[in-house]
Amino acid sequence: MFMKDKLKLVKLPVGKIFPNPSQPRKIFHEEDLISLAKSITENGLLQPVTVRRDNGVYYLVAGERRLRACKMAGLKEIPAIISDCEAEDSAVLALLENMQRRDLHMFEQATAILNLLREWQITQEEAARRLGMSQSYLANKIRLLKLSPEEQGEIVQNRLTERHARALLRVDDIEMRQKILRTVISRGYNVAQTEELVAEAMKPREPTRGKGRRTFVAKDIRLFINTIDHAVDAMKTAGIQAHTEKKETEEYIECVVRIPKLTRVQV
Repeated sequence: MFMKDKLKLVKLPVGKIFPNPSQPRKIFHEEDLISLAKSITENGLLQPVTVRRDNGVYYLVAGERRLRACKMAGLKEIPAIISDCEAEDSAVLALLENMQRRDLHMFEQATAILNLLREWQITQEEAARRLGMSQSYLANKIRLLKLSPEEQGEIVQNRLTERHARALLRVDDIEMRQKILRTVISRGYNVAQTEELVAEAMKPREPTRGKGRRTFVAKDIRLFINTIDHAVDAMKTAGIQAHTEKKETEEYIECVVRIPKLTRVQV
């Protein structure tokens, strides 16, 4: 358990509560804060924030959105639960609260988990245990960060799902992946359509050499040779005694056209 001792409810000055350094949520929408501030003004803060004390300083564990709204509402003091937890546990709790409230999009979650691993030097297995998720689920979350920041922004902005993002991860070629993403957005593809588009793009291309290609080229060559024959026939009709010589090998077809220079045309 993260909480070692009994929790204590107190009132603290809002100016003495500092943000959680490990807060995974980076975006707080102004409209939502204004709406919450109005509710707090009318009804008070119904759910206390949670803080931890470190050398006489109070750091948020959970409730930054509530703290910001209380400041907007002009409150000087707010109810707070003092938790005897370590900084590492505070980071885990902040992430859990945001994930359970669905306040984080997929890439914020992935970034927060990765930061948790790096900052506290814990294994994926340990992080998964603390966050109450399977190790494979956690690993798949982190894999989402292989998409570029630009791709992540487009996915979030266009409200694509995590399954859309996972489908795109199958494409290693960046240019191809970005092209697929633009198509998915412009056409409003669902997950199944996106997966189908990815599968089609990743199909191996037909080899350039083969029976089909030789047949096509052979037909083209016959067309060109017939054109030469027609030209020679036309010259003969005009009184020019031109003629052709053809030689064919396994590697090439040789066609020589001889046109006499001193031909006299009868009029």
